[in-house]
Amino acid sequence: MSTTEAQDTTKSETTPVGEDSAVKSRKDRPTGSTHFGDADWDEERPDEIGDATWGEVAKACCVHDAKEWGKIFVGACAALFFLYFFLVSLELMGSAAKVLGGCKAGGLMSDDTNPVAGLVIGELATALIQSSSTTTSIIVSLVGADAVSVNSGIYLVMGANIGTSVTNTIVSMGQMADGAQLERAFAGATVHDIFNLLSVAILFPLEVISHYLYHLTNAMLPDSVGDGEKWEGPIKKIVSPFAGRVLKANKDVIKDIATGKVDSCDAYYPALCLDGIEDYKHCASKCDKDAGEEVGVDCGRVGLITCDKTSGECPGFFQNGASLHDDYISGGVCLVLSLFLLFVCLMALVNVLQRGLAGMSTRIIYKATNVNGLIGIVIGAAITILVQSSSITTSVLTPFVGLGVIQLEQMLPLTL
Repeated sequence: MSTTEAQDTTKSETTPVGEDSAVKSRKDRPTGSTHFGDADWDEERPDEIGDATWGEVAKACCVHDAKEWGKIFVGACAALFFLYFFLVSLELMGSAAKVLGGCKAGGLMSDDTNPVAGLVIGELATALIQSSSTTTSIIVSLVGADAVSVNSGIYLVMGANIGTSVTNTIVSMGQMADGAQLERAFAGATVHDIFNLLSVAILFPLEVISHYLYHLTNAMLPDSVGDGEKWEGPIKKIVSPFAGRVLKANKDVIKDIATGKVDSCDAYYPALCLDGIEDYKHCASKCDKDAGEEVGVDCGRVGLITCDKTSGECPGFFQNGASLHDDYISGGVCLVLSLFLLFVCLMALVNVLQRGLAGMSTRIIYKATNVNGLIGIVIGAAITILVQSSSITTSVLTPFVGLGVIQLEQMLPLTL
């Protein structure tokens, strides 16, 4: 490319959207470059995209006048607003799923299973409560309580990794208004699904034959294990309080049913708060049986919906005297609300991102997002540690794949 052509290309790729609004196709540009939002943008193949320099990326990113910076600031605030409520909707959907499927999920988990059954049970339990993190933590608790053997726990965790693939597939459906976006988003969600399926397909028979994971974890175990502290990611600290004011699921019910402590969810109903006061102290604080405390006299009782221990408040859908049927209705209403909020925020977020990227050259976009595979793995791991959920990580990345901001090839290392 000559010096004149390079200058024309740089000028074209950093021109404000309003000044280049008449040009909507790469065929109409002297440089032949494709810009985000072009009519023929979907027709460009990855091998046709030229390589930009980091100088061009920096100029497109940072060189703007005051009016453009104002638009960028408003767009960034709008994107963060919709992203926050998108994460809130995912948290709320998970809580609603735990309320609706918690009893069934707890009843599925037991030690009396063969490896294939354990795999399927882990998958179904995770699909019911929409959280592999919750399923895994329950399995760890069951193993720690000797209710489930380590061998059975391994198969349950493998199944949980398959069941977690449901959430991001649901998120990809939010881009069904645009066929091309839906195709890319669904493909991006499927990358995570296929990786989990292939991992289990390889590791499952090896574990059945050799029990190598059991022996490996045994070798890694220290001589003595002390009590540790529970770590909560910063994103969860921001999102959970808001979602917890609407609905907060009681994970102890799932654990108690799985360990056989209670036979069914009926043992937790009706919900009871001392003196009719709805807060954590009067409703959800546990009785000290060693001290002879009784439910209804010294402490309250909660079912599938509980109160927040940190704030001491009960969520909006908590009812004193609620029956199991009442909690199921509350969970169903919250599930519908969370799905509605999820799709609204997803469509709004996609719209904001489209407006922000409109007119940007694909050369610039792919140069900025095309990172080394090892770096992509580190970024994906860091995001998952922050949000404490692989489902949320893949669900947040899926819309970007649908938009074409992240190439499908880049989704694999990010989800690893």
